[in-house]
Amino acid sequence: MSADSPVEMDDAARDEFLGNGGTGVISLSSAADDPPHSVPVSYGYDATETTFYFRLATGADGSKGELEHRPVSFVTTDEDGRWRSVVARGRLEDVEDEGIATETLAGLDRVDIPFVDVFHRPLREVEFDFYRLVPDELTARVESKTDS
Repeated sequence: MSADSPVEMDDAARDEFLGNGGTGVISLSSAADDPPHSVPVSYGYDATETTFYFRLATGADGSKGELEHRPVSFVTTDEDGRWRSVVARGRLEDVEDEGIATETLAGLDRVDIPFVDVFHRPLREVEFDFYRLVPDELTARVESKTDS
């Protein structure tokens, strides 16, 4: 009989899994009686600073609301024989804030945020802003298969 249980990835395994970018789901906080606003997104990951970067669509529809300093959870998963996941929690920071602008430029040079077209109009018509997430909490798990 086999029992499957998740175990924590070490930092090196987590950084290898995240690479310098990919896709996942970001969940934005909302009013207490509303569910979180969750959307698929592409991300860039800077292992040097343990920081995520997002190119988020903003503008006319306003479905995400105000983003700066908003509490978020970000999740990315994959299965390659065993499932793996990373969950990051914290607050979004606008990369144009004066206090983080210099370190953000260096971080953006180290990431690759995929351009994923999930919009009902040409990308040139979609407004994007860059945000970063320096996690307050970061967990990385990988499935452990053991025989009992």
